[in-house]
Amino acid sequence: MAGRFAPRSAPRRSVPRQAAADRAPQASGALHEPEAPQAHGALTREWTPPGPLDLRLVLAPLRRGPADPTFRIDRDGSVWRATRTPAGPGTLHVTDRGGGIGATAWGPGASWLLDQLPTLLGAADDPEAFRPRHRLVAAAQHRRPGLRLLRTGLVLESLIPSILEQKVTTDEAYRAWRLLVRTYGTPAPGPAATLFTTHGLHVMPDPRTWSLIPSWEWHRAGVDAKRSATILRAVRVARRLEEAATMPLPEATARLELIPGIGPWTSAETLQRANGAPDAVTVGDLHLPGIIGHALAGNRNADDEEMLTLLAPYEGQRHRATRLILLSGHTPPRRAPRMTRGDIARL
Repeated sequence: MAGRFAPRSAPRRSVPRQAAADRAPQASGALHEPEAPQAHGALTREWTPPGPLDLRLVLAPLRRGPADPTFRIDRDGSVWRATRTPAGPGTLHVTDRGGGIGATAWGPGASWLLDQLPTLLGAADDPEAFRPRHRLVAAAQHRRPGLRLLRTGLVLESLIPSILEQKVTTDEAYRAWRLLVRTYGTPAPGPAATLFTTHGLHVMPDPRTWSLIPSWEWHRAGVDAKRSATILRAVRVARRLEEAATMPLPEATARLELIPGIGPWTSAETLQRANGAPDAVTVGDLHLPGIIGHALAGNRNADDEEMLTLLAPYEGQRHRATRLILLSGHTPPRRAPRMTRGDIARL
């Protein structure tokens, strides 16, 4: 479930502060060639959001575990993100500058990333359309005025890790994503490839590289044949799947679920991030129905059907309602784990 909990900074070394020329606000939202000493080929942009914006909270759903090789939150609260855009690999560094957002990007995809910056940070989202129907939800909304639903416009980068998360523990899925991206991805353009003390940022593999990963490497990463086969089917039609990023939710869901192995859970997890879909509710999750049931009806044993009934007053905004419930912290007490961790790499 995208953005299940409030984000926390990873225990990494702080990135060196940017030069004063980079920190100075720009007069408009246009792209600017930065002055030295920034890395060659970098572009910068300033953008003022239309309302409160919590940078880490907005971008947290893109983070796949504390050691995600494509995403870092620095100690100063700034966010580093490496991704594969339609124009090529790119690295984006985003900083909250007190009322404005400053961004620097590197690589072939730099212009694309900066053009899409407002959309990524929820400029197309409409939080005013949401009306809380429960006191708990209203309180969570009041405490999180900076919550906006991000929109990456990129399907595959959210689809593949979502497939890896199917029916396994998050630790297993995060490990698989980490190993595969570090092994078969490419170092992120710009300084992020070397700024961090352990591993620098990486851009995930392109569709062809995903398709060429041998079976034993999937096994070594702990990915069973069912999930790896689903990823291989998806990357063969990557261009068609990327078109879903501009489709309305029903059509986008149908496009993704044409691929065998992609069901409602995976399509919702993907479209929450790629499309910023406020109504893409996650069904089929092991824990989410119990959390929603506990928060809204005192029933930690709720199933998907009851969860959807409880969320019915939020039709059209069920994903936003779910995020607010999760961020409220009103979750049932932990019990013994219902799913045990497996490691097929040892077999």
